[in-house]
Amino acid sequence: MKNLAALTLSMLLVSGTAFADTPKDAEPHSAKAAHAAKAKAAKKADKADSAIAAEIEELRQALQSQQQQLTLLKEELAKRDRQIDEAREAAAAANSRAAEASTKATEAVNTTAEVKSTAATLGTTVADIKASNEALKSTVAETAQETKAAETPAAIHIKGITLTPGGFFTAESAWRQRAASADINTPFTGTPFPGNALSKTSEFNASGRQSRIAMLAEGQTEHAKFTGYYETDFLSAAVTSNNRQSNSYSLRQRQFWGQATLDNGWSFTGGQMWSLVTETKKGVQNRTELPPMTIDPQYNVGFGWARQYGFRVAKSFNGDKFVIAVAAEEPQTTFGGRGVPNGTFFINAPGASGGLFNAFDPTGYTVNMAPDFIIKAAADPGWGHYELFGVVSTFRARVYPCGAGITTTNPCPIDGSTANSSVGAFNDSRTGGGIGVNFRAPVFGKYGDFGVHVMGGDGIGRYGSAQLADVTARPGGTLAPIRGGQALGTLELHPSPKLDIYMDYGVEYAYRTWYDTSTTTPSSVGYGSPFNNNSGCDTEVLPGNQNAPGAPSSSSCNGDLRNVQEGTIGFWHKVYQGPKGGLRWGIQYSYLVKNTWSGNNNTPGAVGLQPKAIDNMVFTSFRYYLP
Repeated sequence: MKNLAALTLSMLLVSGTAFADTPKDAEPHSAKAAHAAKAKAAKKADKADSAIAAEIEELRQALQSQQQQLTLLKEELAKRDRQIDEAREAAAAANSRAAEASTKATEAVNTTAEVKSTAATLGTTVADIKASNEALKSTVAETAQETKAAETPAAIHIKGITLTPGGFFTAESAWRQRAASADINTPFTGTPFPGNALSKTSEFNASGRQSRIAMLAEGQTEHAKFTGYYETDFLSAAVTSNNRQSNSYSLRQRQFWGQATLDNGWSFTGGQMWSLVTETKKGVQNRTELPPMTIDPQYNVGFGWARQYGFRVAKSFNGDKFVIAVAAEEPQTTFGGRGVPNGTFFINAPGASGGLFNAFDPTGYTVNMAPDFIIKAAADPGWGHYELFGVVSTFRARVYPCGAGITTTNPCPIDGSTANSSVGAFNDSRTGGGIGVNFRAPVFGKYGDFGVHVMGGDGIGRYGSAQLADVTARPGGTLAPIRGGQALGTLELHPSPKLDIYMDYGVEYAYRTWYDTSTTTPSSVGYGSPFNNNSGCDTEVLPGNQNAPGAPSSSSCNGDLRNVQEGTIGFWHKVYQGPKGGLRWGIQYSYLVKNTWSGNNNTPGAVGLQPKAIDNMVFTSFRYYLP
């Protein structure tokens, strides 16, 4: 554009110059000059035209070049415009695609959210379905169990009380090398001496009498649990019982008690139950007693126990890890010794059948002064079970100082009378008691338990399985508690869930408690006197009749028992244990030794005779336990 403007300006300047050099009023005489001038001017004009043409050509070429450049620029601009348009279109398309993508993304997000929500809902639904299925399965199982329970209930529910039956049915036998004339229950102190004809024969007896029936009743209130328990067997013989045909033996009461256990740790129990002396698995809880695992229901020598009336109050501390209990229990007195003449005293009386005592029990019933009092502390710290207990017993006799041996030379000290009488009779009471410990702990991990029972004191013989004497009499008839004790060691092994092996060794001991009454002739009264006559204990005696095997008389075999020992080994094998109950069988072997205090038959300087009785016993049992 600049070159074009310059060219136009040059042309205007040339034209203006030409017009300026030609005068308006030229004169004719100047034609030559004018022609020359004209020719000169034309020549100049030609030169000027040539120059202008050259410049115009140059300008034209420049303009052409510019035009080409403009064309190129236009083409470049058009190209750029097209590129811009394309870019705009691409941008618009991109924007459109972006918007579409955004829309799709939003839709995808929404769809994803919906999918997630749907998935979550589906998952919840699936979980609900699974839970419903599980609940349904559980309900079906519970319904099946309820149906089964309704058809075969393990317990009976009556007015808020749950009644659970228990017990077992058994077939058992006892073989003794030396006959004790006894069923499955062994009278340990009755093992015959060699002079007794029964010691020359063995005995075999089979019985189902230890079969047991039990019922547990339980009820729950907001702050207390109430429990009642009844347990029976047939180890009792009424006056009509016999072994000839029907073998009908009477049902007896083993346990029958009620209990209230409060949330604050107090419990109150009353009725017939195991004595508080008896070892338990935990605390002093009823129904956790730990008698030896023997088949023999008299258990093992050295085991301390009784089943009798008791009223027990207990308080637990620290989550039942420590318990203190106090009990008042039914008393009874066992008597031993000799030498005091008849008519001097009495401690027992025959049972009155009208008062529901057994009138045929030859030992009779003690006319008790007060109950036995027992206190126990039990601890379960986490390893082992520990018990410490004490017993206080009161013994009483009615004494007759002029009831025997009164003569003219030995008148009654009360009034000087010379005939036996009840003059001056009085009641004499003595207090006895003892202390004991029970200990039980695991050994060999879960495969065994070791237990120890020890008790010692004055007048505690009744609480041992062998039933040694509690008291004897002094020369005047007053009572003297006999010092003694009992001990039992137990090892129970559990090599498998179906097998239990047990080993027990126990001993019960009674000290000499005697009084020398001799003046010129040796004599004595009391228990374990060294003057006793034991000469006939080893000599067999003729039978009295077909139903009366010969036995040494008390005048020739009157040694009092010093100790009774028993060692036992046995096992129980559980054939089956499950919802259908339990089936097990077992065998027990026991070796029993009975030793007496020595006696020289009132022969000073003579070596006293000390008779001994030994018995080997084998028991078998086959039992079905209720589930």
